Amino acid sequence: MNAATPAQGHPVWSLGGTVVRRIDEIVLPPQTGPWLLPEATSAVIDEAAWLRPDFADAGTLLLASHTFAVEAGGLRILVDTGIGNGKARANPAWNGLDADYLQRLTDAGFPPDSVDLVITTHLHTDHVGWNTHLVDGDWKPTFRHARYLTGHTEWDYWATAEMDEARRQMFRDSVDPVRDSGQYDPLDVPDQGREVADGVRLVPAPGHTPGQVVVEVRGTDRTALITGDSIHHPVQLSHPHLTSRVDTDAQQAVRTRTHLLTTLADTDTLLLGTHFPQPTAGTVRSDGGRFRLSPEPGTEIPPTAA
Repeated sequence: MNAATPAQGHPVWSLGGTVVRRIDEIVLPPQTGPWLLPEATSAVIDEAAWLRPDFADAGTLLLASHTFAVEAGGLRILVDTGIGNGKARANPAWNGLDADYLQRLTDAGFPPDSVDLVITTHLHTDHVGWNTHLVDGDWKPTFRHARYLTGHTEWDYWATAEMDEARRQMFRDSVDPVRDSGQYDPLDVPDQGREVADGVRLVPAPGHTPGQVVVEVRGTDRTALITGDSIHHPVQLSHPHLTSRVDTDAQQAVRTRTHLLTTLADTDTLLLGTHFPQPTAGTVRSDGGRFRLSPEPGTEIPPTAA
């Protein structure tokens, strides 16, 4: 494997009748943080002491790639599918990846043929990779019996956007084969959101990309919100103005992030970060005019217990 291997097992958060599992792919290399969030300097990180040791180390942001696997309303649902194995990528840490993701997914009780829905928060390389895998030299949908969902705004944007060769390659190997199979289902997602399964709702979160969504998951006891890339790292709770190098509309991304954090602050809603390292989840708390994350690591389940 050409990237750090995550710890064994998978954490579980129970929302009351609905269960969310984190399925690890890789720990992202240390240079990811400075490249992705260039304004998150050591001085900025030092202003939020609560980031250490879980979310930052010696002034460097810690990030990861994983999927959230949701059991809701009798369905098995995946939210974003990471980088994927064996794919030609411009990022050296992602190129030709060889991770045991599918085994982890199976150990967690989500063998590929059992998956009903795959939700794509947005069409970026590190969110669609396991959409497909190689079968006799061709890229085929990994989840043969699933509907793949994304927002229509997102789908339409990339249909006409100018792309460099690296992004075109990503579409060729991870998006187009699913489209060609008839499994991709772009949905209209109004401002109030759209229910796609019992207790699972897509909500617009534009800025990072024009049609990005976040995913609200409701159980009988509490609600969780899966961030996509509306919040890349917990440092953006303390500093919501920090923008990503790859935001299509940085100021819209700030407005979206600020709205989400203000709405979640001091509630019981669980925030699940798509790129947050362990412990990955927590509640948003007001912190002297800013926000911080109060971690909730979840229950660690070893593979043999899945």
